[in-house]
Amino acid sequence: MSLSGKTAIVTGSNSGIGLGTARELARAGADVVLNSFTDRDEDHALAADMAKEFGVKVRYIKADMSKGEECRALVKKAGGCDILVNNAGIQFVSPVEEFPVEKWNAILAINLSSAFHTIAAALPGMRAKGWGRIVNIASAHGLTASPFKSAYVAAKHGIVGLTKTVALEAAGKGVTCNAICPGYVLTPLVEAQIPEQMKVHNMDREQVIREVMLERQPSRQFATVEEIGGTTVFLCSDAAAQITGTTISVDGGWTAL
Repeated sequence: MSLSGKTAIVTGSNSGIGLGTARELARAGADVVLNSFTDRDEDHALAADMAKEFGVKVRYIKADMSKGEECRALVKKAGGCDILVNNAGIQFVSPVEEFPVEKWNAILAINLSSAFHTIAAALPGMRAKGWGRIVNIASAHGLTASPFKSAYVAAKHGIVGLTKTVALEAAGKGVTCNAICPGYVLTPLVEAQIPEQMKVHNMDREQVIREVMLERQPSRQFATVEEIGGTTVFLCSDAAAQITGTTISVDGGWTAL
């Protein structure tokens, strides 16, 4: 399908899932706004290269997703938002009684509150146009839990609840809101963890991937950023016009257990 004429904002999109999703939206013809909290030459070069590759308009706009006013300003600076992908996120692992308060606050702000702010800023314009797609990148941890990830699990469960609420409020206005719940996705961040895990467990690469990192993912295969991006593009299509307020798991069967 073609998303030509649509503008997509993807938060946290200068690497990983966000970048992969932005590329798939651009491939489908959407103009794209990339985002992160940095403002480097390479951020803007990334946008220029993507524009050249796919023949669409691509801009990079700096905004710190831990600050509500910057989240809302991102939408305003974009000058329009037909597709909003809330992807920005961070992680920290600790027992709940030792969990640093500042880490809890940061994870809730970036992984959950940022989506509240961007949606609040984008939704009126979508309603006015009679068309809009909001896709929240949640996690398998939005549907289940793991030890030592209290803030992340709480935030991702919150994203799922926010998704359902926004879907109900936007129903009948041509606007849908859904959440994608990935399991382990092969991103540069995950790739960088493999050598250390090989040392810790005294295993080769394939053993670490299958027996440690993907222990809870029955397919024993990573999802790819292209698969997450492709799922997002589908949710933006006409075929998905009546899919709203739901979660789509891309987790190799994790949440089927």
